[in-house]
Amino acid sequence: MKRLYALRGAVQCLNREDDICRQVAALYDELLSANNLGEGDIVSLFFSVTGDLDAKNPAAALRKSGRGADLALFCLQEAEVRGGLERCIRVLIHCYLEEGSVPRHVYRNGAEVLRPDRSSDRQLACTK
Repeated sequence: MKRLYALRGAVQCLNREDDICRQVAALYDELLSANNLGEGDIVSLFFSVTGDLDAKNPAAALRKSGRGADLALFCLQEAEVRGGLERCIRVLIHCYLEEGSVPRHVYRNGAEVLRPDRSSDRQLACTK
């Protein structure tokens, strides 16, 4: 039996379309892989993006990568918080997983500082 869960993740990106597309796709793929999740079990995805990333909308980046074509995607600007992590895209995925599953959240490419207790072991280098 399946129940509704929420998965969280975040990634830092350069403010370039190619990097946003690459990082969003990698974050999405890792979330699906870590949770043994198929797109058919996803209800919706919410992206938030810091104001310093304006080269590409993360929802459009995901669709451009060939993923999420039939999913409900939404993007909004992250609230500005003094000292907050720059160049950051966060995602919240509502999905169905087997009851009793332990959701695996993914933080990568510098975003591990947001939740070191839930961070992935794998990272991609983010350079300025």
